[in-house]
Amino acid sequence: MSAKTPGSMLRWLWLAALVLALDLGTKALASASLTYADPVPVMPMFNLTLLHNTGAAFSFLADAEGWQRWFFVVLALGVSVALIVWMRRLKADETLTAIAIALILGGALGNVYDRVVHGYVVDFLHLYWRQWNYPAFNLADTAITLGAGLMILDMFRKPAGKGGDAQRDE
Repeated sequence: MSAKTPGSMLRWLWLAALVLALDLGTKALASASLTYADPVPVMPMFNLTLLHNTGAAFSFLADAEGWQRWFFVVLALGVSVALIVWMRRLKADETLTAIAIALILGGALGNVYDRVVHGYVVDFLHLYWRQWNYPAFNLADTAITLGAGLMILDMFRKPAGKGGDAQRDE
């Protein structure tokens, strides 16, 4: 498949699969090796702390009565389908966007797997400073954040053209 063939950016799906595999592998390792809610210091300001999140980012809706599990599964699967359609429609020069989409897709699917299989998302990376604690997270969350950051960076690289579509200056 040449770079000009429609859907050629789907070749970046390997990155989504890699993110998914690394995420699920590290979550399995954390679940097998760590005691729930017992921090293991790694370095100043960073612990490994196994936690289970039934909500979304920053434990949003974690205290809901259980409906949020399936809501987040359906939402993430819908977004995943939209991301694949978007990736398929990318032009050959939109590599950074394809990478960003792949990172977000892999992360979203990693967290969906947890919600379906466990009923919660496994988190284990914990940053803190003195009394301040950042909510625990995982590699899927990291990939989603990196992907979103790359998309924002790419938006600044593509000024809006006359038609309102983002275009590269070349």
